[in-house]
Amino acid sequence: MDRSSVHDDFDRARATFRALLGEATDEELRRRSSGTRWNNRQLLFHILLGFLIMRALLALARIVARLPDGAGRGWARLLNAGTKPFDAVNFVGSWVGGTLLPRGAMVVLCDRTVAALHRRLDREDESSLAKGMPYPTRWDPFFREFMTVADLYRFPVQHFDFHREQLSLS
Repeated sequence: MDRSSVHDDFDRARATFRALLGEATDEELRRRSSGTRWNNRQLLFHILLGFLIMRALLALARIVARLPDGAGRGWARLLNAGTKPFDAVNFVGSWVGGTLLPRGAMVVLCDRTVAALHRRLDREDESSLAKGMPYPTRWDPFFREFMTVADLYRFPVQHFDFHREQLSLS
């Protein structure tokens, strides 16, 4: 894993997120995004969620990696079976967060989360980066059947870049 490129991607996403929120007008943020049911502000919060869930994803990978292989595959199947409730919670959470959380709070939350991910990545050793688990592939287009911790560190920026294209900002 090229840690330097992951760090650079985190910084690029953080700077872009700040710029998008800082430069957009209130009207632009209220405008419907392209290809989602969210407005631009809600989609920006959803993008932020991709970074916020990393702590949980990393912890889950470490726990499941210790279990027998069948347990991890069973867990992924169970999560895939729960895709519809997950999608509903994901939609409502992003709608509520993007509607209620002030812009400045989203920027601060992004800055703190990316800083924490930088620190955490710097503490990882090669053994911990190689650990992983099966993932629910129906939850996100960037989840694969098996993902290592190194793969997970790439996820929030992949998620960011994908959804960035759906924003309908000037």
